[in-house]
Amino acid sequence: MQKPTLELQLKTLPKEPGVYQYYDAEDVLIYVGKAKNIKKRVSSYFTKTHENGKTRVLVKKIASVKHIVVETEKDALLLENNLIKKYQPRYNVMLKDDKSYPWICIKKERFPRVFPTRQVFKDGSEYFGPYTSMKTVHTLLDLIKGLYNLRTCNYNLSEEKIEAGKYKVCLEYHLGNCKGPCEGLQSESEYNEHIKAIRAIIKGNFKDSLSQFKSQMKELAQDMQFEEAQRIKDKIEVLENYQAKSTIVNPKISNVDVFSIMSDESYGYVNFLQLSYGSIIRSHTLEIKKKLDETDKQLLELAVTEIRQRFTSNSKEIYVPFKVNLGDDIKVTIPKLGDKKRILDLSLRNAKYYRMERFKQVKIVDPDRHANRIMAQMKVDLRLSEEPRHIECFDNSNIQGTHPVAACVVFKDGKPSKRDYRHFNIKTVEGPDDFASMEEVVYRRYKRLLDEEKSLPQLIIIDGGKGQLSSALKSLDALNLRHKIAIIGIAKRLEELFYPDDPIPLYLDKKSETLKIIQQLRNEAHRFGIEHHRNRRSKNALTTELETIQGIGEQTIVALMKKFKSVKRIAEADEKDLEVVVGLSKAKKIKSYYNSK
Repeated sequence: MQKPTLELQLKTLPKEPGVYQYYDAEDVLIYVGKAKNIKKRVSSYFTKTHENGKTRVLVKKIASVKHIVVETEKDALLLENNLIKKYQPRYNVMLKDDKSYPWICIKKERFPRVFPTRQVFKDGSEYFGPYTSMKTVHTLLDLIKGLYNLRTCNYNLSEEKIEAGKYKVCLEYHLGNCKGPCEGLQSESEYNEHIKAIRAIIKGNFKDSLSQFKSQMKELAQDMQFEEAQRIKDKIEVLENYQAKSTIVNPKISNVDVFSIMSDESYGYVNFLQLSYGSIIRSHTLEIKKKLDETDKQLLELAVTEIRQRFTSNSKEIYVPFKVNLGDDIKVTIPKLGDKKRILDLSLRNAKYYRMERFKQVKIVDPDRHANRIMAQMKVDLRLSEEPRHIECFDNSNIQGTHPVAACVVFKDGKPSKRDYRHFNIKTVEGPDDFASMEEVVYRRYKRLLDEEKSLPQLIIIDGGKGQLSSALKSLDALNLRHKIAIIGIAKRLEELFYPDDPIPLYLDKKSETLKIIQQLRNEAHRFGIEHHRNRRSKNALTTELETIQGIGEQTIVALMKKFKSVKRIAEADEKDLEVVVGLSKAKKIKSYYNSK
């Protein structure tokens, strides 16, 4: 497929948070940026007059745009930093320094210290983060310090040195901030229990710690120490509102390639995320045109080999959504939950957005191709003998049997053809009988099309289950159209599709385009029918009062409504204004009626 132009890429960008990347004509990355709304932010580069000379030069050099969609702005900020540090784009001057985001470290040592750091070492210690703000780190550490007594010294608290009495407690012990493990005044098991609770807090599991905070707050309040109780209450609120760390980066996930796939009847879309030391450093989506009827497994195996070779990846482990055969040299992991699953989901999300953008681009450049693809897919999904270029959907509307009406909406090439929509007032059915009403309107619709020698649809959709479908079939039989037009019924509750003479319904994938078009047809028929039903009820309610005036008939009411638009305006009109429309005699009767009320 031909590479889309820059203008086309801009039109189809997603409106989600994420990171955008600008490439020049030589396909060199020249700028990385983050955005709450990728489409809005990127478009602003090309619609504004920039005062900054560097920005003007940058815009002139942009030849193509790529992007990575993420969950939040916070994730976008972290990912932007990773990509800038990795590729050092020419125009990202502000973030080319060595500044790193802060982490919280639980040091691997006896009586572990807990402290903030901007460097991650492979020393067996636990690192949590990164955080976008050092203020967040200090707030969390202050909370931890307020709940648990931890040491801050950097002594080597080995069992031998403590027993030998090498250390003495410091000021922190006398201030109540430390329980003195350096002199053996606190056991290692008690200290490790505190570390276990702290680890849970950092991960976002606050249940036990919050319970202790609340107990502590109540005790302080009972002892009339209200200021201290309020301080604990403030910390509880901060802790409750605190969000767990970003899933964009996880130091435990190191040097891994992540692959996901989305596909349709013509193409497969494989997204690749490359992780290095827990950070996403590359995202790429490969579009593969199907030659035969390849499975997602076959396409993914092909794409993994191609992408890893293209980007010279030596990672020994990959994350994929299902089992693939890539030989014994690569460890294949299929994540089911946790951060690994979230990263795989992020990859799939980017594949979906890439596919959506390609569809939007095709719609703009070649609308016929888009319609052809949809029609071919619907033919396969619905087991039809021909593509449903012309679809008609019927729906009945009545409330307790009053003013029964029906609607027929028409879609051509997957799009509404509103000029072909039709309303039906039920003429031959008494009371609320949906089955008989459906039989009447289907017969009337296709009897007329046959009489006028107009084209018939390839597919009829009946909004209802087996009963309504059977009623519609009676009409097709009466018109000798039974096997000339495909017909199905759709039941609202479970989105079941019923076929004639088949007791087992068909269930389509909830995300399939075929089901979405059928739902759109059904919803449009319902809206169109309800609109007509309301109009009939409204007209009846408005005209009933006028009909009670002696000497005022249907033609007079129509003339009055045409002029004054509403019964209220008729009631408030001067006699002279009424006389112009209906004459002096009837004008006096109308005024007399409303004056006596």
